[in-house]
Amino acid sequence: MHRIFIVEDDAVIADVVERHLSGWGYQVRQCRDFEHVLEEFAAFDPQLVILDISLPFFNGYHWCRSIRQVSKVPILFLSSASDNMNIVMAVQMGGDDFVAKPFDLTVLTAKVQALLRRTYDFGPAAPLLECGGAVLNLSDASLTVGQARVELTRNEFRILRLLLEHRGEIVSREAIMTCLWASDSFVDDNTLAVNINRLRKKLAAAGLGDFIRTRKGAGYQVEG
Repeated sequence: MHRIFIVEDDAVIADVVERHLSGWGYQVRQCRDFEHVLEEFAAFDPQLVILDISLPFFNGYHWCRSIRQVSKVPILFLSSASDNMNIVMAVQMGGDDFVAKPFDLTVLTAKVQALLRRTYDFGPAAPLLECGGAVLNLSDASLTVGQARVELTRNEFRILRLLLEHRGEIVSREAIMTCLWASDSFVDDNTLAVNINRLRKKLAAAGLGDFIRTRKGAGYQVEG
């Protein structure tokens, strides 16, 4: 079952589209917080996004660009701003198709099916891990915080991935070192501390101070 994320502030339109696509067997979720679209996107990890242009706080172009920094998920613009300039802008920002309002639900469904077929007949979408505004893309080991891309070393990526996969839980130092040893990287207690400190500094520079918390005598934790 494909997951579809609707970013549309007109509740009537969003509800109609959700009901219709759910009837086709898709798992559909509407965006609720238009100031934090990327966080909701990452938490749901959809396989297609239906995106309006005119939205509260930031427009659809902004969110399309933000999503493109962390994912190649297909994006279908759905908007009444359907003049040639807006269609061109939508494509240039990373959109894959455009449906003008008012629209026919059968046409929208056909475009959704075509995008999903073209995208996922060739393999699954890259999984994302999100917490507190940080989005970790597991396919290319990239970390994005807001509009900023944070460069990670291989060990930093593996540490952060393990902590995010167990968000809200305490991960012991031994578990982290075992994870790194499994990838042929010999890490002792001192080396782990150095890697954790470097990762913390990079996160703090991106605005995420205290993102990784030390639990004395137990290990480390990213709060869920």
